[in-house]
Amino acid sequence: MYADKEYIIALRREIHEYPEIGFELPTTVALVKRELDAMGIEYTEKYGESSVVATINPEKKHFTIGIRADMDALLIEEKTDLPFGSKIKGQMHACGHDAHTAMLLGTAKALKSMEDKLECRVMLVFQPSEEGVRSGAAELVKGGLMDEIDVIVGMHVENWLESGCIGVCSGRSMASSRSFRIDFHGASAHATLPHTGIDALAAAVRTYNNIQYMTSREINPFSEFVCSVGKLEGGTTQNVIADRAHMLGTIRTFDMELDTFLIRRIEEIAKNVADEVGAKAVVETSLKAYALYNNPYLSELVIESAAKVVGKEKIARMPKKLSSEDFSQYLTKKPGVFIRLGTRNAEKGCTTLPHNNDFMIDEDALAVGSDACIQFVLDNMHGIDAEKISSSDERG
Repeated sequence: MYADKEYIIALRREIHEYPEIGFELPTTVALVKRELDAMGIEYTEKYGESSVVATINPEKKHFTIGIRADMDALLIEEKTDLPFGSKIKGQMHACGHDAHTAMLLGTAKALKSMEDKLECRVMLVFQPSEEGVRSGAAELVKGGLMDEIDVIVGMHVENWLESGCIGVCSGRSMASSRSFRIDFHGASAHATLPHTGIDALAAAVRTYNNIQYMTSREINPFSEFVCSVGKLEGGTTQNVIADRAHMLGTIRTFDMELDTFLIRRIEEIAKNVADEVGAKAVVETSLKAYALYNNPYLSELVIESAAKVVGKEKIARMPKKLSSEDFSQYLTKKPGVFIRLGTRNAEKGCTTLPHNNDFMIDEDALAVGSDACIQFVLDNMHGIDAEKISSSDERG
């Protein structure tokens, strides 16, 4: 329709061979800049480490649409047997960010070819570290990117959804993501003289149990959240009372007030347990992603544009997910929509979900993703009614 399918697939395969992690993306960034240079699209790296933000129609600042792709991969050993499989041991594009980057370059190429017909500015955001502990999106927001953008869209491949379909979840779409670590400090002693030490591991176990009790008895059972401890470790050997222990956990919720309550109670529980036994508890926490809210009015505009590309029968109303996305960082500043592109194809073996070492996608869908973004720009390049955007916001 608009995008060059073979170009996108070729780029996706090249990126897939060299997956990079977090903010350490020299090969991927060089590829993005190489392609933008070839297209004659200006770009800057000023907004954040290992980021590239390209601009089409830089002088048309009265209205700006942002389109975002993430570029980083995961620490997973690939087991797909693809001819273009990862050439970096222990690293893999197991979440589709290679496809996202290639689709955005395909979008850039098509939009550049029709630049004279566009009545708005388009900023193409190539973001690092969506998977990392430190959010790449948060860095770009801190760098002032969203001061330049009026509305923003992002797209993610989706193996729950049949290839070539477009999915949108209007309103609350994805959960926030908070990680926490609790370090317990006690005093070692011989295992036969436990009264002479302070058992940090026992304090950690009590804290774990009290967190489970808190989540089952202090939270409204109709609340939508996850609070999970994924690691608890302590001590050094079997006959020494543990003087140190630590636990790692995550909180996911659609309600940021609940997120605040949960981390406050976890800190209180840990410190109260530690005080009771004479230990010390230190809590560290990081909020990587906010609850992701797709503006309802913009969601309908995205669906209208996507339907022109794929047909109404291939539009899906997606359910909420307790997974998270740092695209939500952008939405704390300006309204936007996070879109799903169906890449499931059972005949091609593309059914595994992301973050698995045999994750594969149907590449034939990628041009559809680019076309949906291009159509959204074409349909809305004259501006979007800010009052309708605001009045549709249901968060209260």
